Amino acid sequence: MPYEWTPEPPHDAPDWTLSLWPYRSLLRRDFVLFMGATATIITLPLLTVLGTAVLWALLPFFAIMFTGLWYALNLSYTRGEVLEELRVTADTAQLTRHNPKGPRQDWQANRHWVSVHLHPKGGPVENYITLRGGDREVEIGAFLDAAERLALYDDLKRALRG
Repeated sequence: MPYEWTPEPPHDAPDWTLSLWPYRSLLRRDFVLFMGATATIITLPLLTVLGTAVLWALLPFFAIMFTGLWYALNLSYTRGEVLEELRVTADTAQLTRHNPKGPRQDWQANRHWVSVHLHPKGGPVENYITLRGGDREVEIGAFLDAAERLALYDDLKRALRG
């Protein structure tokens, strides 16, 4: 699961933290291997035309394709650098969202008034989870997939009850 509890559930202590992040199917190390393999595959057809004018005609297209692939994967990494942290103490619940290229977003409410809500079909994504408390309702874990949000919902209900 792309989230981590500190300390691990069940929460005997009144203070705990939940950290959430988007799932990464292609790690940075694997990104380097993938781009290296792609560069190797690109050069194989170019070896057959080495020393001819055809090489210079094909080379810009291969370079554009490789650069576009690198740029698109790098952009995906940058947009996915989101971190949400829910810190709960004996009296307060505070959610902090660290956006990749935007301002940090904070929300705080009295722990005893915080409730977790699941919107199976009504939100922007399936199994949309919100926290309600104080004067606002905020989303949590919208970047997770539907099954992960369902598991998170059950865990949050149990954790906030204790």
